[in-house]
Amino acid sequence: MWVDPGTYGALLLGALVASGLSGVFGVQCLIYFKCYPKDKKGLKGLVLFAWSLELIHTGLVWASIWSYFIKHFGEPHYIDHIQSTIALSVVLTLSQATLTFLAHCLFAHRIYHLSEQNLYLTLPVIVLAFGRLAAASVSGGEMIYLESYALFRKHFLWLFSLGLGLSSAVDILVTLSLFLLLRKSRRESIRLHPLIDALILYTFEIGSLTSIATVISLLCWTVLNNSLVFLGLHFVIGKLYANSLLATLNSRRELRRARSTAFDFVHFNIPPATVSTIQFHWKNAESPMETAVPSAESDSDALKNPMDA
Repeated sequence: MWVDPGTYGALLLGALVASGLSGVFGVQCLIYFKCYPKDKKGLKGLVLFAWSLELIHTGLVWASIWSYFIKHFGEPHYIDHIQSTIALSVVLTLSQATLTFLAHCLFAHRIYHLSEQNLYLTLPVIVLAFGRLAAASVSGGEMIYLESYALFRKHFLWLFSLGLGLSSAVDILVTLSLFLLLRKSRRESIRLHPLIDALILYTFEIGSLTSIATVISLLCWTVLNNSLVFLGLHFVIGKLYANSLLATLNSRRELRRARSTAFDFVHFNIPPATVSTIQFHWKNAESPMETAVPSAESDSDALKNPMDA
């Protein structure tokens, strides 16, 4: 069993795209610290820890690229060698281990509160996330020990496939759980329909993006026996998880604005001029031959008792 040297390009493209997404993640971190200065210290520490791991992962990826393309230039068969930096990136990358686990725990926390502390929905997410973390850690250790993609595929094809499968399973489980919980909330609160619809759409976008990318990487790993396309995809998937983590935190501001707008319209907390216009058209519709301009007193009464208006 051998590795096709032609897959050098997949590693390079994966590293370039991952670097671009790393920049997006850095911008999201800056936005977070600017927009949410009053967040708890624990949450800020989580963001700093994730940012540190993300930077370390990017450094490990480019250290590997340097070794493949510069240090061992002209040695096409070196592509089969697993460098320690590659193995460590497998442990640190979001799609495989530590940061994936952090992202999944954040979503599990959301499910826990939305389901009114239902452990039957939350525990499966935590257990599968732990399983993914364990599979990735063992895979990284075996990569360091074997130092060969061919040998690793021969002996641990099932283990790496299990890790990718668990990651995709957690994504699907989180997406379905949040969807069902949000649909339930939508039926119970008519006035928040626009806000909940936005949350449902956001949940599907984030969950489907990471899940589809992981499934594609799994297919490349199991089907393309002599290719490292799966590894280039892993570089990118890691950044997708990182950005999903920060996007989840940064979206709170816009969602709060949407919620505030919804409550304003429900409780008639709108400018008097708008109320006057509404009443003017309503009275015209009731008495076409009579044109009455509402007074300031009627505006005040309408605001005090909107149900009568």
